Amino acid sequence: MDAVSLSTLLAAAAMAGWVDAVVGGGGLLLLPALLVAAPGLPVATALGTNKLAAIFGTATAARTYARRTTLDWRVVGPAAGLAVLSSGVGAALAGAVPASAYRPVVLVVLVAVAGFVLLRPRLGVLPVPHRRTPARVAAAIAVAGVGIALYDGLIGPGTGTFLVLAFTTLLGSDFVHGSAMAKVVNAGTNLGALVVFAVTGHVWWLLGAGMAVCNIAGAVLGARMALRRGSGFVRVVLVVVVAALIAKLGHDQWVA
Repeated sequence: MDAVSLSTLLAAAAMAGWVDAVVGGGGLLLLPALLVAAPGLPVATALGTNKLAAIFGTATAARTYARRTTLDWRVVGPAAGLAVLSSGVGAALAGAVPASAYRPVVLVVLVAVAGFVLLRPRLGVLPVPHRRTPARVAAAIAVAGVGIALYDGLIGPGTGTFLVLAFTTLLGSDFVHGSAMAKVVNAGTNLGALVVFAVTGHVWWLLGAGMAVCNIAGAVLGARMALRRGSGFVRVVLVVVVAALIAKLGHDQWVA
């Protein structure tokens, strides 16, 4: 790999870390960058190398959030534990199920998410504590720790965004606290998938380590910015990332 390609990848890793720390969706930047910079790289290896970089970034962001805000470990603890197992299962199945089979479903979900967020301007701006009933807590754990984690192992891009929205809509969290909880669970999904990709030999360790350093730097900056600027800032980034995901998956579905 030449110096220009390597520099581009490291810059993409830093930007992906920032996006992931604020609202999720960093894979939208890093996965395409990997595939372009390393032509012929197997998709599974790109996914595994991305997970190596991403796990350091999400863990760093989770630590930054945990030091500056309150995390509900009764929710994120079980969800993160389930996420390790569920994403591992998804990663194991990733080679057997073509991503094209999921794109239409994910596109519909993303369009619905965009409409939902835009039509509810107060969503995530302020916490709504009365929503946190035992039934909703159980639903949030199941959706985040099983459903979204399985998706992360299978496909990946947008996982952090889905997690933020799950905690915001189901538990009534504001966007900052929802993003904080999402980072912990996302670290679990990255770990489960990384273990499977590593065992099957689909991790480019040296490149992944270099990208991890840049991803950490971006994650620290993103988490601090989200905490400083608040839920309104996170909401704007969320809308932009969802729109980008829709554009990317739509291109893959009908143009590529």
